[in-house]
Amino acid sequence: MAMQESSAVPAVDPAAVRDYGQLVAALYAADSHFARRAVQAVNVSLTLRNWYFGMYIAEFELHGIDRAAYGDRLLESLAAALTARGVTNASHRQLYAYRGVYRAYPGLVEAKSLGRLAQPQGQLEPTGATGAILLTASAKLAEPAKDLLTALSYSHFELLATLPSDAHRRFYEVETIAGQWSVRDLRRQVSSLLHERTALSTNKPALAAQTAADVGKEPMLALRDPYVFEFLGIKPIEVMSESHLEQALCDKLQALLLELGRGFCFEARQKRILIGGEHFFVDLVFYHRILKCHVLVELKADEFKHEYIGQLNTYVSWYRKHEMHDGDQPPIGLLLCTRKNHVLVEYALAGMDNQLFVSRYQVSLPRKEELQALVEQVLSEQAMSAIESTEAP
Repeated sequence: MAMQESSAVPAVDPAAVRDYGQLVAALYAADSHFARRAVQAVNVSLTLRNWYFGMYIAEFELHGIDRAAYGDRLLESLAAALTARGVTNASHRQLYAYRGVYRAYPGLVEAKSLGRLAQPQGQLEPTGATGAILLTASAKLAEPAKDLLTALSYSHFELLATLPSDAHRRFYEVETIAGQWSVRDLRRQVSSLLHERTALSTNKPALAAQTAADVGKEPMLALRDPYVFEFLGIKPIEVMSESHLEQALCDKLQALLLELGRGFCFEARQKRILIGGEHFFVDLVFYHRILKCHVLVELKADEFKHEYIGQLNTYVSWYRKHEMHDGDQPPIGLLLCTRKNHVLVEYALAGMDNQLFVSRYQVSLPRKEELQALVEQVLSEQAMSAIESTEAP
């Protein structure tokens, strides 16, 4: 019962469904088929939206009659105007990225399709130089434009647009599609200079095999992209849970800290922060009214690893620079790990050397014993749940 990805309906003949097992298989096939089509449709729409943003901005910079009045302030002014109208994903940095994607992929949308977009009165017409570019640029793409548009998410394009040459982009386009790389996989391979290593390698098949083994299992067009969240009006908390265990820990820890009554004020869950063009999520964020500081909590359903401290310290440093206000103390990081040693809790004091504050910190935060009991409780509940699910008929 193979499915045809391009078909409007899954290729399962209703006449072939004759028993319960075949019915379950047919329903599962239909669900998988249309789920993939939905994800693809959302990603294509988001890419088109951002590409058009980039096109209009780039064309205005070239031909706008009042472009000189804005000059270098154009993107900043646009970001303010669009945000005031409720447009999401329209910050100065994002508009800059959209323009970069358009410049790197001017042929991503065929010239004939430009007229299909409704043109508000006074909107810049996509004609002239743009039409000429679009008619010639598609031939330069290693993959047909329509294939790239449906195979890659916008975040793929944004990352590819930052590469130094067309040759780099074409190489990573082909590898990403062939290897079904997620954006995280693509970023990892770019950072490790796969293009350059491939050119220098004397055993390219071995390098390709090693690269394939290093690639994760995350779907290439997953709906976990932060751009997609805002595009669809979805809050990250609704879809960002990494595992049932971490979700359970998050639920219980949030309740524990609030019930302790030691000054914790809940602020955010799966708090998204942007660092150097990359999105990161802090599991839990509280503000402590007694300590006068933010408390950032990271949960790891794993044994302690040194890189977890580095990750948490990055978040704490970001908060110290961007979220501290007059009267605030430096933020605190709380890392909660499990497995092997059951629990390992580390507090990152982030350079706080005021002894009085440290003392207040020690008595105001929960004791390690309380957190250890919490983790062991959640682990026990998860284990019992797994046993019950396997014994259920």
